[in-house]
Amino acid sequence: MKSRLPGFYRLPLRDRQRVVADTAGLTEDEHRDMVSEVPLTCNQVDRMIENAIGVFSLPFGVAVNFSVNGRDYLVPMVTEEPSIVAAASHAARITRECGGIDATADPSLMTGQIHVIDLPDAETAAGRLREAAPRLVETARTLQPRMVARGGGAREITATVLPDGNLLVHLVSDVGDAMGANAVNTLVEEIAPHVIRVTGGTANIRIVSNLADRRLARATATIPEDLLHDREHTGSEMARRIARASDLATHSPHRATTHNKGIMNGIDSLAVATGQDWRAIEAGAHAYAARNGTYQPLATWHHHDGHLHGSTELPLAVGTVGARITDSPRACLSLRLLGITGARELATVMAAVGLAQNLAALRALAGEGIQRGHMALHRRTEAA
Repeated sequence: MKSRLPGFYRLPLRDRQRVVADTAGLTEDEHRDMVSEVPLTCNQVDRMIENAIGVFSLPFGVAVNFSVNGRDYLVPMVTEEPSIVAAASHAARITRECGGIDATADPSLMTGQIHVIDLPDAETAAGRLREAAPRLVETARTLQPRMVARGGGAREITATVLPDGNLLVHLVSDVGDAMGANAVNTLVEEIAPHVIRVTGGTANIRIVSNLADRRLARATATIPEDLLHDREHTGSEMARRIARASDLATHSPHRATTHNKGIMNGIDSLAVATGQDWRAIEAGAHAYAARNGTYQPLATWHHHDGHLHGSTELPLAVGTVGARITDSPRACLSLRLLGITGARELATVMAAVGLAQNLAALRALAGEGIQRGHMALHRRTEAA
């Protein structure tokens, strides 16, 4: 599959649909699902949420030009913001001209928390849990035999004494191609009685943590400065200005917040399209940005040796299996368009999209300003 589709945005809607279907190798049934103006029936949404009354639609688009780890991707995006898809596609075209974006993702390790209260001596309880940790991990693995059979399951269990004299137990589990919240929530609830028999006390909350800091994704790009010029600036000037704008985000949390919002524009759009829990992704990303005590940018750019060097790192708990996806025909179609093999690959593409979105925003800000292109797209929408 090739994602470089010159002039794609100029094509009429029906032609764009056919080009995407042909490029991704969709069947005629999949093509019909993609172009259908009824992505979900009322019967389907009634099974998905409580008190359903109808279907709320958002635009479903595709960003082109992406090359990640040497492979081309058509990136499905669901968003109401006119400039996001165009910006991602433009930045992807710049990066593909110099080899594309490189990205990696950690194994799918998720953390569940068990809060143990009413302890006479939390330090003693923590010591007992640490001694029993190997046995508790094995017990946890017996509770999820199918996940273990697929190569996942519980990996470790730890205890931390809290300042208030209570105990926080962390259970880390490999959830494979699932986002993992349901699996981990079930696991910590079922293992909690075993933990209490070891520690004493009472189990209070038992829940997954959405700070998936054991499940990070990273993306990098190195761009020759001569690919960055615009009508008013040379490539070298633009690279320097982008790097300075990136550096500003490390000094100003007000700027870092908007900087990171731009990254999440792309990540959230892909997350919604593929049926992910985008709220969990947002929460984890922003918590990770503040992990050292000050809110920092999730992507940075540096200019040296005639190149602009960019990188991003953030937690991305995503899945390619589960009811959230299988119950949504469009989510299944989005994964089909991507042609990915599992959750880790999806995380790498998502990180790459976030980095590209950040590059597009910084290039616009450091050049002609964000509003010229942004408002041009708004005016096109209003004129239509």
